[in-house]
Amino acid sequence: MFIEENQNGLIYMRSSLIAAKHAFTTRFGGVSGGEFATLNLGSSRGDNPEAVRENYRRVCALFGADENGACVTNQVHKNGVRIVTGADRHICLGPVPYEVDGLVTAEKGLPIFCFTADCVPVLLWDCEGRAIGAVHCGWRSSVGDILKNALEAMGSLGAEPSTICAAIGPAIGRCCFETDDDVPEAITAWLNGDTEGLFTKRADGKTLVDLRGANARRLMQLGVPAENIDVSDECTFCSHDKYWSHRYTKGRRGSQASVIML
Repeated sequence: MFIEENQNGLIYMRSSLIAAKHAFTTRFGGVSGGEFATLNLGSSRGDNPEAVRENYRRVCALFGADENGACVTNQVHKNGVRIVTGADRHICLGPVPYEVDGLVTAEKGLPIFCFTADCVPVLLWDCEGRAIGAVHCGWRSSVGDILKNALEAMGSLGAEPSTICAAIGPAIGRCCFETDDDVPEAITAWLNGDTEGLFTKRADGKTLVDLRGANARRLMQLGVPAENIDVSDECTFCSHDKYWSHRYTKGRRGSQASVIML
């Protein structure tokens, strides 16, 4: 179950399945103005850099860290996953020296971030406390099997699929994720045909796709128990007043973050 939290005006969602400190941020609780109001965590969207820095400071403070105390993805819509340590801490607003859509760590006290604005965020937690992950699952990274790569990286740190819990956060829902045939075809190949209930074909030839459901299906194929998977029912496009939505704003938007820490 997803629960809304409010700490000092910073509104975020969390999953009752994950005991590690984590947050799926919303648009609320920051200092950005105009079309970026108020909690924008995208540093390359045209927002005031000092406002973005303060937004990071507020989110990192939830985890007892400063704005330079976390690791972040540098997303390219591919399937790369990086195991990070404290040596990879990101200087806020500085360059990120790698390109990956997923992060995994076994280091305690190190928050890891991924970013979305319609794509599917997945936070992973090993209930034995051995590893965590933050994974950006756009449709391209999803069909590239980024979740398999993330679970393998967690496995190299001692975690097993049977002890991993996953929270699949707010993202564009099947109600609004309209695609051409290439997306359902790629998902069908990725899931080896196990796509019952994931697609709705429309009369105009477009297909509505449940990308969150597809990622939940893949986690189960990879050995994560169904009862260990929590899926948000909030659509970022429908709830564009609460979440950043790339499709709703036609690209003029900020970014939200999904963050977890051992």
